[in-house]
Amino acid sequence: MRLAAAGPRLLAMAALAIAVVVLGACASGSPPADWQLNARSALDHAVAAQLRGDARAAQADFDRARAELARTGRADLLARAELLRCAADVASLAFGPCTGFERLRADAAAPELAYAAHLAGQALAPANAALLPPTQRAVTAATGDATTLAALQAEADPLSRLVAAGVLLQGGRASPAVVVLAVDTASAQGWRRPLLAWLGVQLQRARQAGDVETAARLQRRIDLVAPPP
Repeated sequence: MRLAAAGPRLLAMAALAIAVVVLGACASGSPPADWQLNARSALDHAVAAQLRGDARAAQADFDRARAELARTGRADLLARAELLRCAADVASLAFGPCTGFERLRADAAAPELAYAAHLAGQALAPANAALLPPTQRAVTAATGDATTLAALQAEADPLSRLVAAGVLLQGGRASPAVVVLAVDTASAQGWRRPLLAWLGVQLQRARQAGDVETAARLQRRIDLVAPPP
């Protein structure tokens, strides 16, 4: 039974092309295997928990997804799941090593290696950049603030947009308009964790600019979004 190599939308939460095999239906038309359905459900729930800031639930669901994927004996599938988790971190501006993926790097294919480097903010050679999902590739190739912003606005999937914006921020390429778009995207989805992170970027920039009024307004919004102690 062969997994379909369909488009990146199979993972509605992430729209990451490298995760297609994890979630694809069987090309033969037969029902997906149990591990596929279970892994998809667990990954969807894990990413949702991660974005709303529920670390305990996210960890439990990722552990469940890893257990399902491990049943296949395929390190490449586990590597893609780890990249998905790290992509959600980048969307929330939680930058750092993708340790789960690094443990599986030896069995990763070229698209996964390229995506891992992209999430880490590394510059890619054209041949490797061509292996990225469409939105990430477009943002990487964009020159100038207007072109970069247009590439982000063209992406309908909110998580893909936030991932690309996070990569831009890592590289010092996130214009004020990109930050506003990221804030609006996270707010529209009710994703507390990335929303707080991007509001924090706006707050820092307002303080650096000496804009006391804007800083006070942003702090009030952060206080509204932040969970109670």
